[in-house]
Amino acid sequence: MKQLNGSEIVIECLKEQGVDTVFGYPGGCILNIYDELYKHSDEIRHVLTSHEQGAAHAADGYARATGKVGVCMATSGPGATNLVTGIATAYMDSIPLVAITANVGVSLLGKDSFQEVDIAGVVMPITKHSFIVKNVHELAATIRRAFKIAQTGRPGPVLVDITKDVTANMADFEPMKPEKIEPITDTIDEDAVERVIGYIDRAKKPFILVGGGAVIANAEQELRAFADKIDAAVCDTLMGKGVIAGTDDRYTGMIGMHGTKASNFGLNEADLVIVVGARFSDRVIGNGKKFAEDAKIIHIDVDQAEINKNIEVNDYIIGDAKVILQRLIDGVDSSKKPEWMAKIKELKEKYPMTYTPGTLTGPQIIEKIYELTNGDATVVTEVGQHQMWAAQYYKFKRPHQLLTSGGLGTMGYGLGASIGAKIARPDETVVNIAGDGCFRMNMNEIATAARYQVPIIQVVINNHVLGMVRQWQTLFYGKRYSATVLNDNVDFAKLADALGAEGHHITNMDEFEDAFKKALKAKGPVVLDCIINEDDKVWPMVAPGTSIGSCFSEEDMKDKE
Repeated sequence: MKQLNGSEIVIECLKEQGVDTVFGYPGGCILNIYDELYKHSDEIRHVLTSHEQGAAHAADGYARATGKVGVCMATSGPGATNLVTGIATAYMDSIPLVAITANVGVSLLGKDSFQEVDIAGVVMPITKHSFIVKNVHELAATIRRAFKIAQTGRPGPVLVDITKDVTANMADFEPMKPEKIEPITDTIDEDAVERVIGYIDRAKKPFILVGGGAVIANAEQELRAFADKIDAAVCDTLMGKGVIAGTDDRYTGMIGMHGTKASNFGLNEADLVIVVGARFSDRVIGNGKKFAEDAKIIHIDVDQAEINKNIEVNDYIIGDAKVILQRLIDGVDSSKKPEWMAKIKELKEKYPMTYTPGTLTGPQIIEKIYELTNGDATVVTEVGQHQMWAAQYYKFKRPHQLLTSGGLGTMGYGLGASIGAKIARPDETVVNIAGDGCFRMNMNEIATAARYQVPIIQVVINNHVLGMVRQWQTLFYGKRYSATVLNDNVDFAKLADALGAEGHHITNMDEFEDAFKKALKAKGPVVLDCIINEDDKVWPMVAPGTSIGSCFSEEDMKDKE
């Protein structure tokens, strides 16, 4: 046992947890920790982002790409509050994150001191837990507990706020090995498992809906074996991408508001829907009263709070999805359902994903990225039309391959996340796909990528409008384009050059292919500003408040007119 000051304890605890990278931005209250971080720069890399929100998103991207805990730091007051959007993004998508902030000294708390904010209180609704450490003797235990909470069961963000005097005060410190995080299995009800096996063995038209929980559980092998054994069709949510390969014969595509007709229609024809690690989001189920009306619904999830929250289910099993799926594999009868699989094949052939070719379109760009990366890239997105096109047209092979803000829908998420992902996985191609509206939110992080020569490929699908909002305005608001036209003269290629990156202005597919091939070989960040038509839309679509069975395409609209 030895005496260390609070800042030394913070760094030693991070080292214990295997942290090799921290994203952040310094300031007065956290200066002691940064001073100690400087002394350990050979053990923990610090990445200085352009904004604290970029640090939170980068830590999130690092976590999604690796499955490890992402770590970000910020100082008190506005430094801490600038992390909030990133913390909420991680919370909604169950991403393990530890945010470390510093606050004013204990004697100054509650006095509206300079740059004082009760950040632990601010983030309480968007974290698994938030701590404020006012006693140095509690610091090590608190940090260790934060990492455990972030990873246990349903992962999520935890905030540790440390007063400045604690970062300087002395305490005894004894190194400890981190507790091993075990999958949650003690909640698995054996009677429920037997009941679910009964439902499965009686089913003639089973459909599996895969969500982000299956990604977190690394349950891809079990999911595929389970689907094979019961001869089921499989669809996924936006967060469940890659658990089953996009090229798999069983796979019908994404479900929901911009899901495929094969998934939306097929699930409504099923007699049993098995939901693995999904939370029945409104964007997935449409009108909940009309979701899978003729099917029994089974819910597998690690979080009891999700059961019967949005959809009443017939039965459920609480626990780790990987473990539960293996138990079901061991228990169910092997069966073939040729008529059901023939129906699924018919739906896929009848309703393929298609788009109207143009000079340059979003789907066309995504398909070309898929081709030029052999489907192996880590794809990060912002939020909007480009996000849906990426989910629809890039055929994901593995979990942790699509990094995107699903629950919160955070514009500005992708650029910071792509930096975190590329730092985490330097040998992989990392592409961030953005709309021009999203890119404006945090485009200052191009300077971060340039400073550290992080070779991300930033694709901006630029229609000079807020595309998804405009699509709704076109379809549901009488084409009243209130505050969605971005008709200024911002040149993103020149901006990239100014921030130290390489920029290209793209107007056709030949230009895109040539520039993207060059970007694949670049040593630093590259921005491809791709100009598309302002009225390109994401199809198919489910109108808000309607059944996913009412999914319609552009052709359907023309026929109706």
